[in-house]
Amino acid sequence: MPWMFLRYLPVARRILARGRLPLLLLAVARKRSSSKGLVSELRDNLSLLQALCVAWWRGEYRAVSRQALIAAVAALAYFLSPMDLIPDWIPGLGFVDDLAVFTWVTRKWAVELDAFRAWKATRSPAQRADLERLPAPDEPAAPR
Repeated sequence: MPWMFLRYLPVARRILARGRLPLLLLAVARKRSSSKGLVSELRDNLSLLQALCVAWWRGEYRAVSRQALIAAVAALAYFLSPMDLIPDWIPGLGFVDDLAVFTWVTRKWAVELDAFRAWKATRSPAQRADLERLPAPDEPAAPR
């Protein structure tokens, strides 16, 4: 596990406990769209983890362990953090540490993320597009 990532696990737990996931997803989407230099692997991982969090928040997909969900949220929080190992504004290197965190999360939780990908593939095009639509900041989570 990337050592800087450890401190984001309690942050992720607080985000989930306080119902702040929509705000995190919105912030990630803003940074993602404004960030130049993101490698395609990082963009793909961001999209996957965002879609997983959206589906979980809306109650459409709950077949993910709590630990995997916390790791996904922590990775998204790490991506947002200006205090990560390599500052994102450094050209060519800024997202290397983010990529390392996302690579670790996607490898560690590969079985669960592959199951989510398979579930997502069974959705209609409209349902898949809906996973790209972020929840409103005041949208309540579906009952668990």
